[in-house]
Amino acid sequence: MKWPHSAGPVADDVEMSDALWSKLIGTVPAILWVAFAATVYFTLRGTLIQRLVPRLTAVRALGVEVELAGELLDRAQDESQTTVSATARRTALGRLEHAADVLQGGKILWVDDRPEGNTPLVELFRAAGLHVDVALSTEEATPMFRRRPYDVIISDIDRDGDQQAGIKMLRLLEQYKIDVPVLIYTGRFDPERGVDRRIFAATTAPVELVHYVIDLMERARLRSL
Repeated sequence: MKWPHSAGPVADDVEMSDALWSKLIGTVPAILWVAFAATVYFTLRGTLIQRLVPRLTAVRALGVEVELAGELLDRAQDESQTTVSATARRTALGRLEHAADVLQGGKILWVDDRPEGNTPLVELFRAAGLHVDVALSTEEATPMFRRRPYDVIISDIDRDGDQQAGIKMLRLLEQYKIDVPVLIYTGRFDPERGVDRRIFAATTAPVELVHYVIDLMERARLRSL
């Protein structure tokens, strides 16, 4: 007497179940990795955004879209009535773009009794993330640099008929023990007359001023580390 062959389908079901479980077990590590990655992402998401967004914003804003930065620099060149080579212009714009994170949040005090000629550069620095305060005289600038820490002071030399106004302001900085690097930016600077010890650099060219500001901001960031 032969028993009905009923074990076959059951055995097949068992084999299928085993194969299914084997596949499921094989996918567990992948699922765990996905879960782990998701956990890390949502845990660090806030930190990543805090770090990346300012950088991207800085590059885009400075990014001033390099095209706008170029326009402002060209306007500054026209105001200063100086010439600049295409290479020097391109180099300055490239430095601005790569120094976006260094410039963000920096503070400049610009002292000049004729600020209208500096407007393109002021706009450029502000677009790059720098805070720029403008003063028309040493008297106006004094309470500003005494009250607020600046990374850079930009100044002219002659103001209101006083050919030593800029130099006198340097003596006030010493008197109040304010150690801020000073850049002289003026169309009538004569380097042969010598440079005061408190002056980091002096120039009549907008492109050079851009380089000097970046140099000083890089130094300021290094000191803060």
